[in-house]
Amino acid sequence: MKRSLSILVAVVMLLSVVLMGCTLPSGGGPATGGGELIGVAMPTKSLQRWNQDGENMQKLLEKAGYTVDLQYAEDSVDTQLTQIENMITKGAKVLVIASIDGESLGGVLEEAAAEGIKVIAYDRLIKGTPHVDYYATFDNYKVGVIQGQYIIDTLKLAEGEKGPFTMEVFGGSPDDNNAYYFNGGAMDTLKPYIDSGVLVIKSGQTDMEQIAISGWKSEGSQARMDNLLTAFYSDENIDVVLSPNDSLAQGIVASLKAAGYGTASKPYPILTGQDCDITNVKHMIAGEQSMSVFKDTRTLAEKVVGMVEAIMKGTEPEINDTETYDNGKKVVPSYLCDPVFADVNNYKELLIDTGYYEEAQLK
Repeated sequence: MKRSLSILVAVVMLLSVVLMGCTLPSGGGPATGGGELIGVAMPTKSLQRWNQDGENMQKLLEKAGYTVDLQYAEDSVDTQLTQIENMITKGAKVLVIASIDGESLGGVLEEAAAEGIKVIAYDRLIKGTPHVDYYATFDNYKVGVIQGQYIIDTLKLAEGEKGPFTMEVFGGSPDDNNAYYFNGGAMDTLKPYIDSGVLVIKSGQTDMEQIAISGWKSEGSQARMDNLLTAFYSDENIDVVLSPNDSLAQGIVASLKAAGYGTASKPYPILTGQDCDITNVKHMIAGEQSMSVFKDTRTLAEKVVGMVEAIMKGTEPEINDTETYDNGKKVVPSYLCDPVFADVNNYKELLIDTGYYEEAQLK
C-alpha cells in the first residue's frame, strides 16, 4: 500500500512538472506575465505603420507571458468600439488603444473603469474622458519641428537665403489629435520665414480646416495637390511641400509626377513625411521625397510593454511628461519617445543597419 502511494505521488509530481513546462513562454528568459489578457486595439491595417505597431506589441507581450487580443478596426469607429467591448467582456486586465476618433471612446472606457481595467492610449491621445490612465507616444510637436527645420536647413534660410520660395502646407486627419501637434511644431518653426516673405504660400491656405486630409488618405492629398498645382502653379514650380506623414506624401508624389515634375526644368520640391514607410523610403532613394521622420515602433512597443508590466505589478509606469497632453478632462501622464529624421544620406544607418528593414525590401 505504501509503495502504491509513493508511485502515485511520484506520477502526480511528474505531471505537475510537465504541465508547468508547457506554460513557459518560448521567448527565452523568464516571463513576468501569468497568461493575463491584454487587449490591443489598432485603427487599421491599411497603413504599414499600424501593422508594425501591432505585430511588435503582440510579440513583446507574448514573450513576457501575456495573452494578447490584437484587433484592427479598419478605420471604423463602431468596429473599434465593439472590439474594445469584447476585450472587456473577455476579462482584459489592460487595454492599449490607438484610437480612430480620439473623442468617441468615453462610454466604453467608462465600462472599462468600472471593471478596474487600466487604459493606455497608444500614439493617439484619447480625449474627453477621465478614464485614460497613461499615454505613450513620440514627441509629436518635435516631429513638426524636425520637418520645419529640415526645410530651413535644406534651403539655407538661417544662412541668409532670401528666396522667395513657394510652399504649400498639408495637414493630417482632423479627428487625430496628433495632427495638430505635427502642424504646430512645423508652422511655429517656419513662421519667421513665412512672415518675412521668404516662404510664400500662394494659396494662402494654412488653417487646419483648409489643409486637413480626412483619414490620412493618399487619394485625398493627391486630389488636393492636383487642385493646388492647377490653381496656383501653372506658370511656376512649387519649391516646398510640407506633408505631415508618408501616406499624404505618397499622394503628393503621385500628383507631382502627373504634373511633369522630376525633370531638370521641373525638379521635385522639398517634400517632408513621417513614418519611413517602405514606399516612401523608395521615394527618397529615387529623389521624389526629401525626408521622413523616423519613429521606431519597436521603441514605442517596448515602452508600452514596460507600462503594462508595471501596471500588472501594481507599480507606477515610467513617465517623462506630466504637462503637455490635456485631454479635456485631465492631463494624461505620458511617455514621449524621441523621433529623428531619415533621408537619402542616413537611411541605411537608421533603417537597415538597425534591422528595421532588410535592404532587399527597399529595392
